[in-house]
Amino acid sequence: MPARLRALVTVVCAALLGALLSVTAAHAESRTVQGGRLDWGIKSSFQSYVTGPIAKGSYSLTQGAATVGGSAFRFHSANGTYDAATGAFRAAFTGGVHFLGHRTSAGSHQLDLTLSRPTVSISGSTGTLYVDVVSKAKDTGAVTTSRQVPFAALSLGGIDMRGAATTVALNNLPATLTAEGARSFAGYYTAGTALDPVSLSADVEASAPRKEKQPSGTPSPSATSPKPAKTSGGAVRDGAVDWGVRRTFREYVTGDIADGEWTLSAGAQDGGALFRFPGGEGTYEDGGLTAAFEGTVRFTGGHGLDLSLGNVRTVVEDGKGTLYADVTSPDVKEKRVPLVTFTAGELKPAGGLVKVTEAPAKLTARGAQAFGGMYQAGTAMDPVSLAVALTADAELPALPDLGSEPTASASPQPEKTGADTSAAPVAATTDDGDFPALPVSLAAGALLLAAAALVAVALRRRRARPAASPADPDQG
Repeated sequence: MPARLRALVTVVCAALLGALLSVTAAHAESRTVQGGRLDWGIKSSFQSYVTGPIAKGSYSLTQGAATVGGSAFRFHSANGTYDAATGAFRAAFTGGVHFLGHRTSAGSHQLDLTLSRPTVSISGSTGTLYVDVVSKAKDTGAVTTSRQVPFAALSLGGIDMRGAATTVALNNLPATLTAEGARSFAGYYTAGTALDPVSLSADVEASAPRKEKQPSGTPSPSATSPKPAKTSGGAVRDGAVDWGVRRTFREYVTGDIADGEWTLSAGAQDGGALFRFPGGEGTYEDGGLTAAFEGTVRFTGGHGLDLSLGNVRTVVEDGKGTLYADVTSPDVKEKRVPLVTFTAGELKPAGGLVKVTEAPAKLTARGAQAFGGMYQAGTAMDPVSLAVALTADAELPALPDLGSEPTASASPQPEKTGADTSAAPVAATTDDGDFPALPVSLAAGALLLAAAALVAVALRRRRARPAASPADPDQG
């Protein structure tokens, strides 16, 4: 082959190969998962056992976890990565469930189990659910804390995880307890036990363009960002109170009896298992805090249910806190009612923030009246969290992020005999013009065919070129 022809083929092949590699690399990049929810009941029969007549226990929710449906817990704020080309997916969710049962005469509990921070990892056709576990052994009472235990094996049932565009949504994945999970479950169940199915929906961010490296010696933004100024007191620049009122009350409102709902106004926000009252203003001085917040939540339903709580205020003195609200109901219309008290502890600024995180709260006598006698004074209500900013650059904790409302979910399908996989559902619909990366073997074949075609054309033209006389008109 002449040198000129070889050079032509080399250039064309290099160009095609470069384009192929750039497309493959673009589709092989992991994209960020940010926002979403995971619904999982752990094991419904275990819930019934804990709250039933034998264990006589209960469960509580932490870190913004919620209840959904008949027996599922909702974890929030998905964070992780997803590769649309391979289908690899890994996302951690925030929230926890604390089970207590078999109370002893000393006030402790023989059954004491906390499961939190569920993380789903999927690679190929296999999936695993990891959780943080704090458990007490049934026989010895020894407490064990384990991080990210491979708790359950997930069955994808032929789901193709590739090609999702903006959302990865999976519905009712069968979950089976692993050997590690059985040990962490304090021996209540054996490996291979079927757990409640897992459903999730997670938002996937669009691929971001690659950032160019900064020249040597250029300071990064983090290096030049000012640190929050230290302060011991002063005016509250911003703030928020997070409070879910009471989980069982919310379930009553939306349940079959009241068949009601809640609505938010004046800036209040819904975080799934809690309501956020923002716009804090007030003062902090020497561990004491007085602050007012915006927003109103109104509960309505059957049997005369109509309760509004708004203009929330908090006062903390000597480590003890009180949450006030204006109350409007058919029987009560009163401002600044002390609804609950909570233990705030010693308040100290850190990073320009003063925070109280999930402080246990109890209903006051006047709070019991506000609820129409539904609960007695001293009843445990949802914990209170609050944060106030004392500097302009201090950032408040993020509200639980449930992600986009899922529109379609892939569910595991029964295994088929034979090799027909045409009906296998994908993880989510693709609506942004993405397309799967061309398999390398197929692309390589296409590249060779293109090169061969170019060579054939070039040789044909070379044979058709006259040496010293005009070409025969019959030559092709």
